[in-house]
Amino acid sequence: YTNDHNLGKVAELQSVKYVNLNELAAALKPVILPGETFPLKIIREGKDRGQGVGYLSDGTLVVVNNAQKFLGQQIEVQVISLLQSSTGTMVFADPKVTPGSTAGLLT
Repeated sequence: YTNDHNLGKVAELQSVKYVNLNELAAALKPVILPGETFPLKIIREGKDRGQGVGYLSDGTLVVVNNAQKFLGQQIEVQVISLLQSSTGTMVFADPKVTPGSTAGLLT
C-alpha cells in the first residue's frame, strides 16, 4: 500500500503488486449526478445571499440556494450542477420542494 505515485511506478516496473490509496479512495467515492436528491444538514451561511452550506460524509462541499433559512436543520436537496477543481468537487443544489412540504425541510 502506498500514497506515493512514484513509489508505485517503481513497484510496477519491478512487477510488485501494490495498491495506491489515493486511487482506491477516488474509486470508492460515490458518484453524484444532477437531479439526485439526498438529505443534508445546513451548517453555515454561503458566500452569496440566501445560500446555505453543508458537507457530504466524504467532505465534499455542497452549496444550497435559498437554504440560509434552514441553518442548523437537515433538509432534502436536489443537485443542479457540479464543479470539479484541483481541490475537489463542489456540489450546487436547491432545496427539494414537494407538494405539501415546507420547502425541503425534513421532520
